Amino acid sequence: MAPQTLTAPTPTDTIAQRSLRKISWRLLPLLCGLYVIAFLDRQNISFATLSMQAEFGMSATAFTLGQVVFFVAYALLEVPSNLALHRFGARRWIARIMFTWGAITILTALVSNSWQFYLARFLLGAAEAGFYPGVLYYLSKWFPSSRRTAAIGVFMLAGPLATILGNPVLGMLDELGGTGGLQGWQWIFVVTGIPALLAVPLVLRRLPDSPERVSWLQDDEKAWLTGQLALEAEAAGPQSGRPLAALRDRRVLALAGFYLCFTLATYGLGFWLPTIVSGFGHLSSGAVGVISAAPFVCVAASLVVVPMLARRRGTPLGWIAALLCLAIAGFTLTASVDSPLLQMVGVTAGAVGSTASQPLVWTTIPRFLAGAAAAAGIATVNAVGNLGGGFGPMGIGVIVDRTGSAVTGLVLLIGVCFVALLATMGLRRMLP
Repeated sequence: MAPQTLTAPTPTDTIAQRSLRKISWRLLPLLCGLYVIAFLDRQNISFATLSMQAEFGMSATAFTLGQVVFFVAYALLEVPSNLALHRFGARRWIARIMFTWGAITILTALVSNSWQFYLARFLLGAAEAGFYPGVLYYLSKWFPSSRRTAAIGVFMLAGPLATILGNPVLGMLDELGGTGGLQGWQWIFVVTGIPALLAVPLVLRRLPDSPERVSWLQDDEKAWLTGQLALEAEAAGPQSGRPLAALRDRRVLALAGFYLCFTLATYGLGFWLPTIVSGFGHLSSGAVGVISAAPFVCVAASLVVVPMLARRRGTPLGWIAALLCLAIAGFTLTASVDSPLLQMVGVTAGAVGSTASQPLVWTTIPRFLAGAAAAAGIATVNAVGNLGGGFGPMGIGVIVDRTGSAVTGLVLLIGVCFVALLATMGLRRMLP
């Protein structure tokens, strides 16, 4: 048997590995931390529901209208926000986003009726608009396409991490009702708003606007990275001088509708999961928080494993289709059995399938858009998709009001995942 010949890494490979290692350690922990705070700001309402809805005398449909209001404001301002980030730089713009959303979250504890609640949700959506698509665009300026899926997967880890760590805390905060003269839902908003304000100085000090402005990359590392990104921008083809032209690009619009299915599923499940778990029996809010966090341990693992496997073998859309099948099977199981254990198995499969596929969706846009057009395109897809953050919970809320069961609302999630599965066939012919 012939001896194996080992190939030494080329100097370019060494520079690439060194550069990406530095970028990952410098940026991803900070961005993940910020997204944990953002995700808690999204999740807090699902636990505030447990006491706030009863206090205000609102039906499930009326209460989830607050989610619709939040995401409509978010969607309307995402494209302007991303263009502002492109113009003013990520450091200042993301710091601005975090300051305003932290302040409004804390002030939400002062609302005393449904109309004030709706106004607070609208203002919060307007304040937070642009954070998630802004970070996705920001990552496209630091990671070449071959490594971007993994970077986005690591960033999205913050979502399940926030759920795993935050749900038990949110459940316990709800149990503080009466302490210090505040109701449980008021404690939830006050406590979850403070971290965003505390993070603002950290963002201003530690988040660089571009690779050219950092001292921790050597000249050869900067040259390699800017060269790689320039090649990708060239491969994306000629770009319109008007960034808003991306809003009319049929590929952007197709991806926006496609991504809407994922957010309908993930936000619908995330919002109603505590309610589903509370139906298992006589559980305290703290116990509901712990149990509802459990599926997201598997979601966190999938966000690391799936991008890694997809990079090595298969096409992104093939992996997305397989994960959608898993989500459909999981939601169907949950909706068709009475066993709490089997329902949790189904919920876990549904959460993994609908979440782990999302990093693969986001890597497609920089293949045909670059610069400000990419910023506008990413924001457009996320703006339309995030409408699912409002209409997913509200759609389930309508079903809950009619059937009295949050579990039956999962039929909506099965339907949107099936639509997304069919759409993958059309996207195969449309995307590069």
